[in-house]
Amino acid sequence: MPTRGLRGLIFAAVAALPAVVILVPLGSFLVMSVARAEKHRIIYDWTLQNYVNFLGNWTYLSTFLGTLWLCLEVVLLSLIVGYPIAWYIWRQKSWKRYALLQLAALPLFMSYIVKLYTLRSMLGLNGLVNQALVSLGILEQPSQVFLYNQRAVLITMTVIYLPYVVLPIFLSLERIPRSLLQASTDLGAGGWDTFRRVVLPLSMPGTIAGALFAFVLALGDFITPQMVGGTTGFTIGRVIFSQFGLAFDWPFGASMAAILLLVALLLIVAAGYAASRRRV
Repeated sequence: MPTRGLRGLIFAAVAALPAVVILVPLGSFLVMSVARAEKHRIIYDWTLQNYVNFLGNWTYLSTFLGTLWLCLEVVLLSLIVGYPIAWYIWRQKSWKRYALLQLAALPLFMSYIVKLYTLRSMLGLNGLVNQALVSLGILEQPSQVFLYNQRAVLITMTVIYLPYVVLPIFLSLERIPRSLLQASTDLGAGGWDTFRRVVLPLSMPGTIAGALFAFVLALGDFITPQMVGGTTGFTIGRVIFSQFGLAFDWPFGASMAAILLLVALLLIVAAGYAASRRRV
């Protein structure tokens, strides 16, 4: 058996790799955020002017607030669709349950770009959505309303991040002892009362985790708005991408990325606290 000192060295060696791979790039972003760009050069003046420029410019600030609102909409739609799916899978018996769970997780093994192109073709003028609505008589002719706008970004993000919501909710439901459900039934509670008083509170940690996944992933996404958002589907992720691209203002982009990191960390801490109070 290794001694305590040797176990500490092994842990330090194992923990060093993720620390270097994750913390060092994040630290470099924070350092770059207090620099400035001048004539395609990065000058480290140790200034907070980038943050002042961001918070003092309503164009950037409104884009940031609009992105937060978009992420909240993605979370809400994902929960409305994802919770019933997770609940239905959980209610199935033996092999059928895990077959449906694998089917729900299948999109995670697909290429992100392939999913984007698939959804863009479905939402286009000749796509499945327009053709179905025209066939049902809801639309007289195909409409461009489902693509190249903020609505398209919302729909696409919801579909892509749905598995990240379904799986944590299912795992939380799976941990609920069946004896609690039987006890609720024996005490005279109906299906709705059992769900409201037993299932929903005990599945709240997984629900919070799924919502957190969807929010954080949507917050930093810049590819989806660029692919399906057009000129009106602008998010803070696209702004940051442009700063590291054509604008070549890496310090300003790093300051905005640091603000996103701060928002994500605050959400993770708040979600962890909320989940710990409702742990199964």
